Amino acid sequence: MKKSLFNFSLILLLLVFIRPAAANVSLLVLGDSLSAGYGISEGDTWVAEIQRQWEQEQPDYQIINASISGDTTQGALNRLSSVIDRHQPDAVFIELGGNDGLRGFAIESIRNNLSEMIDYLHGRGIYVALSQIEIPPNMGRRYTSSFNAVFREVAENHEVTLVPFFMLEIAIDSDLMQSDGIHPNLDAQPVIAEIMEPELRQILDRVKQL
Repeated sequence: MKKSLFNFSLILLLLVFIRPAAANVSLLVLGDSLSAGYGISEGDTWVAEIQRQWEQEQPDYQIINASISGDTTQGALNRLSSVIDRHQPDAVFIELGGNDGLRGFAIESIRNNLSEMIDYLHGRGIYVALSQIEIPPNMGRRYTSSFNAVFREVAENHEVTLVPFFMLEIAIDSDLMQSDGIHPNLDAQPVIAEIMEPELRQILDRVKQL
């Protein structure tokens, strides 16, 4: 009888102390220079800042930076399948379109490229979030208005999360911008990380509940 009680107590202790490790979930950032960190070392980008924070606070969450400076929606679409095959993420955050807009690419082309990316990712069972992107009115009021609207339109049509554009708070502070007036500087990276970390954490929280 005593032996049976001992064995039962041992099993209870094992159940308490030996728990299965939390399943890791990963989010891939598919972006351009705003996320790649133009003029900044890879380890100093806002994406790297978030990864360091998660290593301490949320070790089962991982963020992968697959951003390329100068990338467009078409360029990202062309490389999407190979990126996904390589990293196998659970979620993708798309931060693209700025270079398309600054070059005056057709709105329909931007819409189609974003839609194709989202359809492909959904077909792979991957959760998708899309960043709102905004550009200065250099291309004229009509183009700028149509450009700024296309991201919400795509997000609504494909039922994906639309994340506010993180540059809105950065671009108005010259101390956080590089001399070109387009790219955030080194000092801006922790600020962007503070803005984006709760947004991206929520995305992976949702993924874990699926």
